Amino acid sequence: MPGTERSLTLRFLAEPADVNFGGKVHGGAVMKWIDLSAYGCAAGWSGKYCITAYVGGMHFVKPILVGNIVEVEAKVIYTGKSSMHIRILVRAGDPKSSERELCTHCIAVMVAMDENGKPSSVPDWVPQTEQDKRQRDSALKLMAMREQIRDEMTTYLD
Repeated sequence: MPGTERSLTLRFLAEPADVNFGGKVHGGAVMKWIDLSAYGCAAGWSGKYCITAYVGGMHFVKPILVGNIVEVEAKVIYTGKSSMHIRILVRAGDPKSSERELCTHCIAVMVAMDENGKPSSVPDWVPQTEQDKRQRDSALKLMAMREQIRDEMTTYLD
């Protein structure tokens, strides 16, 4: 039911096909996992097909090794009229241990779409805890910052 599934965690093993020239998991593979988890979370919250509008603030903190168990956690932290801000945390570790270390984190903005490919309304998410409120407030600050960055980036479109 829309408006009830706020978070999603994908768990899988990092495979040899994910490796880069340095022997670690390729950043592009991590970005794909982020997009998949953001979609699953947004679709679960909205009950609709969703598209990626933005992914930003991506920080690669620690490399992921082939054979690591990877957990990609996606959570709604803000909803607009048709958009959802999703916090993404990527953790990984030895599958024989329960310990996972933060490897990558970012924010994704997903937009719900109707049958005609137009933005569609999403259920409102209301923060319940102090942490929820801090994350919502952070999403609002990031929205304002993205507008400034978008305006500045027009310089490069010439």
